[in-house]
Amino acid sequence: MTVTVRWAPSPTGRIHPGNARPALLNWYFARRHGGRYILRMDDTDQARSTREFADGIEEDLAWLGIEPDQLVRQSERTALYDAARDRLIADGRLYPCYETEEELDRKRARARLLGKPPIYDRAALNLSDADRARLESEGRRPHWRFKLDGRPVQFDDLIKGPQTVNTSSMSDPVLIREDGTYLYTLPSVVDDIDLGITHVIRGEDHTSNTGTQIEIFEALGGTVPTFAHHNLLLDGNGEPFSKRAGSQSIAGFRDLGYEPMAVAIMSSLTGTSLPVEPYETLDEIALKLDFSAISHSSARFDTAELDSLNARILHSLPYEAVRDRLSALGLEGEALWLLLRENLARFGDITEWSKLVTGPVTPVIADEDRDFLSLAKALLPPEPWDDTTWSHWTEALKSSTGRKGRALFMPLRLAITGRHDGPELKSLLPLVGRKACLDRLP
Repeated sequence: MTVTVRWAPSPTGRIHPGNARPALLNWYFARRHGGRYILRMDDTDQARSTREFADGIEEDLAWLGIEPDQLVRQSERTALYDAARDRLIADGRLYPCYETEEELDRKRARARLLGKPPIYDRAALNLSDADRARLESEGRRPHWRFKLDGRPVQFDDLIKGPQTVNTSSMSDPVLIREDGTYLYTLPSVVDDIDLGITHVIRGEDHTSNTGTQIEIFEALGGTVPTFAHHNLLLDGNGEPFSKRAGSQSIAGFRDLGYEPMAVAIMSSLTGTSLPVEPYETLDEIALKLDFSAISHSSARFDTAELDSLNARILHSLPYEAVRDRLSALGLEGEALWLLLRENLARFGDITEWSKLVTGPVTPVIADEDRDFLSLAKALLPPEPWDDTTWSHWTEALKSSTGRKGRALFMPLRLAITGRHDGPELKSLLPLVGRKACLDRLP
């Protein structure tokens, strides 16, 4: 059996870390087992789904490092759903209902007053052909419900363990709207059967849907996949991520200059027993992450932790990994990268840091340090410079002035870089060069 998984976003907005979590967990599972990864666009919501959002999702996945083996769009697969609909109707598992939403609300309220569960009473099953014809002549159009078996449905969840969903406590789900369009459930099951999905890996908020979906799999004669329901990822306020609420999108993190690996690691490893630390590739994570490592409690996406992780990733990147990105900024040289990388919080920061070498720099010079810096200028060693130049220079200044420690090096740093912080001057001086140092000293 070839492991085949799918990630099925709705292209109704840009994806956020909460969406990226199942996208990545499915990717890890497929890579770990040498399987296939299918991207399925659940774009049956014609009012809200757009091709622009779908293209954005593909762009976000590619940025995170996910390359689907296949892309399908539900909007192009309607014939499959129609065939499944006709089969379920013929088998008596899909039946038309004519109640309006207001009538259903009244039924639910009445059931609650009587102390009964507010589930659909299946009144539509008692309608005669004449009743249905009369209702349709009045302008009513049916929605279609799937007739549940009403039994305990058991399945072994790869994350949550043995599960039981009793469909007798549930309303027969609506699979087709009054306008004839499909809700999520039927197309999803039909696609899973047609595409040979072996494992469905998704958020735990779908656990209760699984009993219904297993009954539909069985009614259509399909093989029931193995399910795995992972914990949810919450935002910094402890709330679920939401497209509608404007939660931070993956595209937003990209625009802010975060590394894709940092966002991928935070989105997928937060709430697991694996450390949230730099990894070189997603495949490295795939080999290490077993589903037993996923917590049963929700996890929180902490942007402060993301900032720290992003910096750690940058500080460890070799020059070869960033050569092209540096060239795009007009910067060259391994020495420059190795000098500046540990000062970066985000890659784009290097544009500003590189000015320490290329200029312009606005020297910061205190009045009380002017004589000292004039002497420092006079004692500046001749070129060529190397990583010993700093020590030779400061030793000469120490002998001439008696200054040492911060009183010695801080005025030099402020004059040469215009900053209190930054890379070691020992390594910086050879890149700055003698002429630039002379220009910056008073």
